[in-house]
Amino acid sequence: MISLPHRRFVLTPSDAQQLPIIVESLGHNPNQEKIWRQDGYPYYHWIQTAKGEGTITIGGKTTNIPPHTGVLLFPRIPHSYETVSDIWETQYLTFGGPAVEGILASIGIREPAVFRWQPEAPLSSFIEKLLDRLESETDVLGLAVSSETYRFLITLSRYALYGNRTASAGNLDKIRTIVEWMESHYEDPGIGLKDIASVLPVSGRRLNAVFQETFGLSPYAYFIHLRIRKAKEMLIASSSVTVKEVAQKVGFRDTSHFVATFRKHVGMPPEQFRKLH
Repeated sequence: MISLPHRRFVLTPSDAQQLPIIVESLGHNPNQEKIWRQDGYPYYHWIQTAKGEGTITIGGKTTNIPPHTGVLLFPRIPHSYETVSDIWETQYLTFGGPAVEGILASIGIREPAVFRWQPEAPLSSFIEKLLDRLESETDVLGLAVSSETYRFLITLSRYALYGNRTASAGNLDKIRTIVEWMESHYEDPGIGLKDIASVLPVSGRRLNAVFQETFGLSPYAYFIHLRIRKAKEMLIASSSVTVKEVAQKVGFRDTSHFVATFRKHVGMPPEQFRKLH
């Protein structure tokens, strides 16, 4: 059997010390060796399975890492991992920087966790595509890989299940259908919880449970988050559109209600947010 080369990209952290996210290394290891780190690793360390299967042990607890599964390790956390199949192919990303802790906290990740996702999710090919890009382009200052790492973390929070979020594949299909429906109806101010629940033949209680398991939010709270996200995009995209117009475009009949809701979720009123961006 032909042994594939270990694809690796390494950035000296001091070269990018002014960036909010600093990438130390990323790569694809075609034959993962056994690793034991008594003192952990100095950076955040992501490892996922590309082929085969391995196990990782953290705090005395061992977890299998089959395909479409990855682990995010926090700095200095003792751990070990090894293969349980003939060959275990892995992909990895190690990173740090002043913004990482805040970014992870904002998406609900505050401790090491195992993540699982559906085969069609972009997480399966994210690191491979980033390696392809870095091998074909010069990223002297680490800007591209820093921004891509931020996008990776957001993609991770969007597509992967972790911790107590144990929704089944069937639940993911339900959620995807409803989220797509929300994306095309957020401008309608008449939408309520009953309308959201009517998209699928499930009870409001069941729908709420599925969203809580996956996002830690009720369906309507998620819908409000979506409207605020769309409002942010509009405020940044055009300085000519008024706050009243933005409010109407994202489904708020009353501008003062929109401003209050925006301030509650973002921590500042819409005009201040626009000036900052």
